[in-house]
Amino acid sequence: MTGTLFGCAQDIPPEPNDNSCSDWDWDDELGVWQCDDSSSGYRGHYFYGGKYYQNKSTFKNSSEFKTYQSSAEFKGGIGSGSKGGFGG
Repeated sequence: MTGTLFGCAQDIPPEPNDNSCSDWDWDDELGVWQCDDSSSGYRGHYFYGGKYYQNKSTFKNSSEFKTYQSSAEFKGGIGSGSKGGFGG
């Protein structure tokens, strides 16, 4: 079976395989997965580099995000104007 998410050419990494969360939502702005598991204590947390971040602000202010954002691996920025725009 083939298909693309939201018709986007950007490659979204696979969902994390972490025992603490079994349901994930992709955050287009940050380019990371967010736990959406209602039975998890990490619901609403952002996950990057094997680590949970309590909220968007905590992640955006981390040195890990700043390094990720400036790297070629960054998968976020859709709609924010920072990367991955459609046309000019």
